Amino acid sequence: MAGRGRLANKAQQQAAAEQIAIAALAFLAADRERFARFLEETGFAVESIRRAAQDPGFLIGVLDHFASHEAILLAFAAEHEMDPADVLAARNLLAGPHREGDAP
Repeated sequence: MAGRGRLANKAQQQAAAEQIAIAALAFLAADRERFARFLEETGFAVESIRRAAQDPGFLIGVLDHFASHEAILLAFAAEHEMDPADVLAARNLLAGPHREGDAP
């Protein structure tokens, strides 16, 4: 059945996007300055990160942070040997399709 292949592929893409976001969070946490900036800009406290990380919206926020900071995006992509566009594609995949009335 062709439909099953697409569903499996979508699930695999979703899982890959989540893995990129988790790696991005680890990248931030590995550097005190980067992590402090992320916390300051998002308003999260260190103590709430584990709980927040369970929310799919949090992972989108992590990748939004990278999209807003090109130097961080490029450093992460270089360290993980990936195209920066793949990081942004992961963000878009996690956010889902844009609907009319939603903020871009």
